[in-house]
Amino acid sequence: MMKKIALIYMGGTFGCFGEPLAPMPEEQFLPQLQRILPLNQKIDCFKAPSVKDSSACTAVDWLNLVQYIQRLQQQDYQHFVVIHGTDTLSYAAAVLAQFLQQSCSVILTGSQYPLLNVHGDNTREFTDAIDNLNTALDQVLKVPVGVYLSFYHQVFHARTAIKVHSTALDAFRGLAFDHQLPMHEYTAIPIQLSHLQKAQNLNIINMMILPIEQQQFSQNLQNFSASPPHFLVLQAYGVGNLAVNDEIIALLQKLKQLGCIVILSSQVPFGEMDQRYAVSHWIQESQILVSDALSQADLYAKILKIYLQYPSSEQWYDHWYAQSE
Repeated sequence: MMKKIALIYMGGTFGCFGEPLAPMPEEQFLPQLQRILPLNQKIDCFKAPSVKDSSACTAVDWLNLVQYIQRLQQQDYQHFVVIHGTDTLSYAAAVLAQFLQQSCSVILTGSQYPLLNVHGDNTREFTDAIDNLNTALDQVLKVPVGVYLSFYHQVFHARTAIKVHSTALDAFRGLAFDHQLPMHEYTAIPIQLSHLQKAQNLNIINMMILPIEQQQFSQNLQNFSASPPHFLVLQAYGVGNLAVNDEIIALLQKLKQLGCIVILSSQVPFGEMDQRYAVSHWIQESQILVSDALSQADLYAKILKIYLQYPSSEQWYDHWYAQSE
């Protein structure tokens, strides 16, 4: 029996037309999309619960998408391709990976150029949309169960994918789908209304460390303590190198006491965090966490997941590393 694929449209450049580009209403775009689908596959098209420019997407949009996929799973769909804008494509992929785990096969894709011409009545003469979509539709029936991102004839593990070029066709990097990732026995999380409501309140601040004086860094941390976020991510150098002093350590401890979990990450997109140097001592003293995520988007998705799973900052802190064991 031919396996059926659920193709879910969520917006982005893929579905734009005109000069300047603007989104085509999905009720007009979906029939155009169906015209170019391969005839040798059983593909059913669906509109995502939220169709918008991906730069406007947040956790609620992606959790709604997870919930929608879980409902389609109850209708015997096990293979999914999601068309999504490229700006936050890696974030969407990482969130789906964290919450769907290995419950089904999902590939997210998008395009740098629209599928349709300026008038919206035919396919564009030059576009990467068709190639990207066909790759995703072909590979979703072949890859092991899990969540992936496909772009420019490549398929990456969703948790590792990162956008590296704003306009080039070869816009993403990550670990190839046939690269073995560490396996953990996690189950998918059924998304409930309570998750969607709580996700609206999640506040994360990401601070990329730049070469400023420690006095100025201390002042920035002091400013955060006046109205602390749930999570503060410090993107340090290299393997996690960050120069600190006693005042900075005390401020980091204060943030934890105020319910803000501080996570040390790296500005470097590839490679692992490494705490073999003197930094490991101050990390323990300051009571901050070290990112063990596979990308910046994966870190975001892990934060979202642990925030929704546990009610207090103490539990977020206590369960952080348990999520990776």
